[in-house]
This record gives sequence, C-alpha cells and structure tokens, in this order.
Amino acid sequence: MANAPRAPMSDISDRRRERLVVLALAGVLALNYPLLQLFDEARLVLGIPLLYLYLFCVWVGLIGLGARILEGRSPPAGHGDGTDREHRPR
Repeated sequence: MANAPRAPMSDISDRRRERLVVLALAGVLALNYPLLQLFDEARLVLGIPLLYLYLFCVWVGLIGLGARILEGRSPPAGHGDGTDREHRPR
C-alpha cells in the first residue's frame, strides 16, 4: 500500500507544497536579523525609511509569490509528463 501509484494531481499538490515550504523559509530568512540589520539605516527612499520599505516589499513579494503558487493552473490532460512543452499554449 505504501508504494501505490500516485495520481497526477497529487504530484502537482506535492510540487505546490514544496514550493510553499521554500517560500516560507525564504520569508523567515528575509525577515530575520541579519538581513533586517542591513536595511536598518537612517536613510529615506521616496520619503519612506529604508527598513519600512524593505519590510513592505518583502511582505508584498511573499504574498504575490504565494498567490502565484496557489493559483497556478494544472497542466492540461495528457501533458502532465512534460514531454510536449513546445505544444503548450503560452
């Protein structure tokens, strides 16, 4: 039972889950001490403190990438193995 074949949809779910884990780890690293210290300067960019601008950009980027991962379309039927890449619509 442990070696049962997977359905193509579970492969897509596994890839999404892995991408979300990597995104979460990248978010933890981007919002942790060493990188925050780099942007903690008394400098303004467009009237916004550099640290606040960095935090906002990272936050928006994490939300945008998370949405892109979760809203990604599944491949059309018969194209799940990646052999017909040149025939996919763009």
